[in-house]
Amino acid sequence: MSATGKHTDTSLDEEEFEEQPFISHLLELRNRLLKGVLAVLVLFLVMAPFSNHLFTWLSGPLSRDLPPGSSLISIEVVAPFFVPIKLTLVLAVFLAMPFLLYQLWAFVAPGLYRHERKMIFPLLVSSTALFYLGALFAYYVVFPIVFGFMARTTPHGVTMMTDISKYLSFVLTMFLAFGAAFEVPVATVVLVWAGVVTPAQLSEKRPYVIVGCFVLGMFLTPPDMFSQTMLAIPMWLLFETGVFFSRHYVRPRETEAAEEAAAADPPPDDEPAGEPDDDYRPMTDEEMDSELDRADEEHGEDTGSHSDGEDRDSDRRSDDDPDRRPEDR
Repeated sequence: MSATGKHTDTSLDEEEFEEQPFISHLLELRNRLLKGVLAVLVLFLVMAPFSNHLFTWLSGPLSRDLPPGSSLISIEVVAPFFVPIKLTLVLAVFLAMPFLLYQLWAFVAPGLYRHERKMIFPLLVSSTALFYLGALFAYYVVFPIVFGFMARTTPHGVTMMTDISKYLSFVLTMFLAFGAAFEVPVATVVLVWAGVVTPAQLSEKRPYVIVGCFVLGMFLTPPDMFSQTMLAIPMWLLFETGVFFSRHYVRPRETEAAEEAAAADPPPDDEPAGEPDDDYRPMTDEEMDSELDRADEEHGEDTGSHSDGEDRDSDRRSDDDPDRRPEDR
C-alpha cells in the first residue's frame, strides 16, 4: 500500500514537473500581452482629446490640393466622431509598435540559440525603422503627388469632395503598402540567412526585380509615370541595400557549419587536422608508369629474398634430421 502510494506521489510530481513550464509560459505571455495593451491604451487616452486635430493633420495633403470652395465631407451620421477616434487608435498602435515588438522579443528570446538572437534582434529593430520610414515617405512624398494628380485630372463640372471614411481607409492602405514595401532589405537578408537564395542569385535576378518594382509601383500609385517612378526607385535601392548586407550572412553560416561538423566528427589522432594541401595535383601517365615499375622491382626483390630464406631454413632442417643418411648430408 505504501509502495503504491509512493508511486502515485512520484507520478503526480512528474506531472507537475511537466505542466509547470507550460503554465509559466502562459503566464508570461499573458503578462506581455497585458503590458502591450496597457501601452496602447495609455497612448490612446493621451491622444484622444486631440483626435480632431490629428485627423486635420492627416488630411493636410489632400486639403491643400482641393479646389477652392471644396472640402472633405461625411456621408454618415456617426462618421465625424468615429473616424477621428479610429485614427487615434491606429496611431496609438503605430507609436507603441517598438514596445510591442520588445515584449514579443522578450518572450521569444530565451528559447533561441545565441546566433539566432544575434540575427533576429537587429532584424526587429531595422524592420520597425524601415516601416516608419515607408509611412513617412508615403505622407511627405507620395501623398502630395497622388492628390495633386487627382485634383488636376478631375473632369470639368465635377466637384472633388472626398468622404472622410474613404479617405482614412485609403491613407491607411497606403501606409501599410509603403511600410511593407520598405521591408525589402529585411526580407532579402532573411532569405539569404535561411539559405533559400544566395546574393549571387539575387544579383542575377536584378532585371526581373527592377521590372517587378515598377509593376508594383503601377498598382500602388496613380497611373502616371512620375509617381510610379517615385515608388519603384526607392524599392530598387532598398533591394540593392539588402543584397549588399546579405553578403555578410553567408560566410558566417558556412564557418559555423564547418565548426559544428568538426566538433561532431573530430579527426583521428594519427591523422593531422587541417585543410587539405592546396598544392596537390594528380600524377601524369609517365609518373604513374615509373611508380608501378618501381613497385614491381621492390616486390620482386622481396620475393627473391623470401625464397632464399626459405631454402636456407629447409637445408638447416635437413642437416638436423637424424634419419637422414650420412652420404645425403
